[in-house]
Amino acid sequence: MSPMAPWLQAQLKDLLAQRGHALLLAGPSGLGQYELALALARAWLCERPGPHGACGECGSCHAIDVRTHADLCALLPETLSLELGWPLDEGAQKEIDDKKRKPSKLIRVEAAREAVSFTQFTRSRGNTKVILVYPAERMNMESANTLLKTLEEPVGEVRFVLATDAAHQLLPTIRSRCQTHAMVWPGEVEALDWLLAQESAAGASRELARVWLQAAGGRPSDALAWATSGLQGPAWAQLPRSLARGDWALLNDWPAAQQLAVLQKLCHDLMAKAAGAPARFFPDEELPAAPRWTALAQWSRELMLAARSVEHPYSAGLMQEAWAARTRQVLASTGQVGA
Repeated sequence: MSPMAPWLQAQLKDLLAQRGHALLLAGPSGLGQYELALALARAWLCERPGPHGACGECGSCHAIDVRTHADLCALLPETLSLELGWPLDEGAQKEIDDKKRKPSKLIRVEAAREAVSFTQFTRSRGNTKVILVYPAERMNMESANTLLKTLEEPVGEVRFVLATDAAHQLLPTIRSRCQTHAMVWPGEVEALDWLLAQESAAGASRELARVWLQAAGGRPSDALAWATSGLQGPAWAQLPRSLARGDWALLNDWPAAQQLAVLQKLCHDLMAKAAGAPARFFPDEELPAAPRWTALAQWSRELMLAARSVEHPYSAGLMQEAWAARTRQVLASTGQVGA
């Protein structure tokens, strides 16, 4: 297991000193919610835990590493379970293998019911059972309500750790039953040091790592994804003006969701510029003139609406053409700042 980022290790130590049966780790994406949640589960289940977390060597730690710990229930969307190596229950796996349905991107109510049943079984190894829920906002109304009573009054020694990138999307009744921990943002120096130490960023310059971190809005895990994509500094800096000219070359081969995310970042920075605030994702000096505020506000609403169906477009090619044309139109609508 690779070492935790230092800002996560510090949070882990503080959280292990707290009492309570349910923690909610909340913050924007890319701050390490899943990694911290799993580290907490490991420490709670470890046979020889220390003040800084799990020992990493006992049978319990090994069982978590190979995803077979009988006292840990990982409640994730099926797509994410498959990506991260967590096993699905036999029925769900068979339906997917037989192509009766695709893996769910939400936490299904059937999985929530299995988690409730899990709490009622006898413990296998130690004194605690753990349910890890991530991303918690992927629970729909039915699955969240299924978990609610158990979350409020767990049977025996059961602990919950929920992690989310969108706490506002959780039911208030879920939030009220948890102790909320706001994820800590690392400083730039700390984030850059960690980023350059990762295998996928090996050999990169500090300046390039700074570009990845800016493209991710300061979120280290998201910056690492940019490192993996091979994004180069000049291309990112020049992207706003390229899009203003209708040049979509850099984005052409990117997934639709990634293209949309870039447009949302550009819209954010232009709104910040129009309001007299610094940009977050792109260099200030590389942004085109700020469009009229009304045009930016309308574009922002359109992008949020597009995000609801970006994973299931009617035609990816036509959608991309429409985005390119609309982006060029908005960026051409310059006028009095704040108008």
